[in-house]
Amino acid sequence: MTERMVSRANLLRAGGAGLAAAALLGGTAQAGGRDHPNVALIRRYYAAYAKGDLRALREFFAPEIRWTIPGHHPLSGTKVGVREVLAFFAELGRAGFRAEVLFLGADGDWVVDLHRGWSTSPPGLDITWVLAYRIQRGKIVEAINFAADQHAADAFFWQRYPLAPLPDRLLRTR
Repeated sequence: MTERMVSRANLLRAGGAGLAAAALLGGTAQAGGRDHPNVALIRRYYAAYAKGDLRALREFFAPEIRWTIPGHHPLSGTKVGVREVLAFFAELGRAGFRAEVLFLGADGDWVVDLHRGWSTSPPGLDITWVLAYRIQRGKIVEAINFAADQHAADAFFWQRYPLAPLPDRLLRTR
C-alpha cells in the first residue's frame, strides 16, 4: 500500500480484511532495526490505554481528531475532537475493554494495527479489530476502526449500552 493510494474513502471501502492484508504486505513496523516513529507512537498510545488513564491518552490526540467506530449501535459513528473521543473511551472503560496488539505496520502517515479486543464487564465480546491511524506532527489526527465480527460487536454494544425508554429519551431532547 503506497501513500498515494491511501485515502479515507479507500480505507473505509477496504474493510478490516483488506486493511490487514495491505498492512501485512505493505508497510513496515521496523526501520533499520527500530520502530517506525509512527509505530512507536501507537505502541506508547496502547501502553497508556492499558492503564485506563484518559488524561494520558489526551497527549496522543490532535485537537481536530476524528475517530470512526463502525456499526449500528449506541457507540458507533465518528467522534470529532478530543472531548468526544475521550468520552467514547470513558464508555469503553465502563465495559472493561482491553486490547492486545498483534501487528503494527506503518506506511507514510498511516499506521495499521491488528489487535485482539475484549470486554471484561460484562465479558462476552472477544474479537479481532483493525485500526487505521493517520498521524501528523506526532499526533493521531484520525482513526478508523474495523471489526472482524461487526454483528457480534453490535449485539454486545446494544446489550451493554441500551437506549433509555422512549419517554425518557424524548424528555432529554427538550
